[in-house]
Amino acid sequence: MTHQRTADEKPTSAVRLLWRRLEGAADLPLPAPATPGAAGIDLRSAVSGPLEIAPGQRTSVPTGFAVAIPRGFEGQVRPRSGLALRQGVTVLNSPGTIDSDYRGEILVILINHGSDPCLVGRGDRIAQLVVAPVSAVESSEVDALDETERGSGGFGSTGR
Repeated sequence: MTHQRTADEKPTSAVRLLWRRLEGAADLPLPAPATPGAAGIDLRSAVSGPLEIAPGQRTSVPTGFAVAIPRGFEGQVRPRSGLALRQGVTVLNSPGTIDSDYRGEILVILINHGSDPCLVGRGDRIAQLVVAPVSAVESSEVDALDETERGSGGFGSTGR
């Protein structure tokens, strides 16, 4: 009898993240996915009081945590769809990259594209972290590159 895998089964291997709780973040939950099938790990605000983000304003929001991501992987800080839809707030440098050798606090750069001020409270879910593999890269200088159909055509050069 063959085993049929269900959508709710856990993968056979997982990327292990090590989290360091920073001073003043004792009351915040450990970053974790909201559901077993979630691709992203919820990142929460560690602001001490309500933070108002005015329309058009951008700001860096602390999370209260640092993380060790294994070599060969990166953390991609991505927007939360509900925050974007309801308030027009998104991650400015999306996705922001957390390199495997970075050990500082995770900060999330939010921008308010909405028409009303946005209030961010302590513990609010502000972004999500998706862990993804990265390829090792070696660079070499050459005199010429191979030819392709597109060539050096830039933005919009392949049509609509």
